[in-house]
Amino acid sequence: MLGHFRKAMKDKGISAAAIAALIGTTEKTVNNKINGDTDFTLPEALTIRDNLFPEYDLCYLYKPCEEVA
Repeated sequence: MLGHFRKAMKDKGISAAAIAALIGTTEKTVNNKINGDTDFTLPEALTIRDNLFPEYDLCYLYKPCEEVA
């Protein structure tokens, strides 16, 4: 699970639907990627970070970890 990613989403009030719209996929696919069932592609990861989370380091956002409080 991408715990830091999910925490950043929560902190900024960004939904999986908004991310899906940004990268041209479905909300279900985004949730699968956040949960670690599939991976974000590098272009997806960069697009999301650059447009929604520019203050975060790429490795921090996408490093798999346990749920972050």
